[in-house]
Amino acid sequence: MKFNWGTGIVIGMALFISFIMYLVINMLTDSKFDHDLVTEEYYQEELHYQEEIDAETNAFSLEENIKDRRVKGGWLIEFPKNLELSKISGNLHFYRPSNQKLDFNIPLKLTSYQVFIKDEQLVDGRWNINIHWEYENTPYLYKNEIVY
Repeated sequence: MKFNWGTGIVIGMALFISFIMYLVINMLTDSKFDHDLVTEEYYQEELHYQEEIDAETNAFSLEENIKDRRVKGGWLIEFPKNLELSKISGNLHFYRPSNQKLDFNIPLKLTSYQVFIKDEQLVDGRWNINIHWEYENTPYLYKNEIVY
């Protein structure tokens, strides 16, 4: 059998296509390359985006807004002291962009103006804090990006 340029090009193209297919299959099946979406129902949440903007605007118009900071042993979230605790309801959501399995929610049933999140719940790295809360039927939203 004679080996000429045409045969070499066909063999080279077949090897290249095989290599690319190997990379694609490897990327699709390897768990190391898994990436989580921000939310599973992205388009449904996008429809409520104006409500989020309005809730954030309401939070900015308060005399005193929610404050959060790192303290020894965890993360501390403080609600405004000029509000009545029994009228505050909502949800505290910690979102980890790199790993959906670390996300967690805490329903707001306040007995104090402070909510403490322990170190055990927070892994080092970037977190997004979203607090959707209501006071006297007015929605509020507090957002913050932290590096723990």
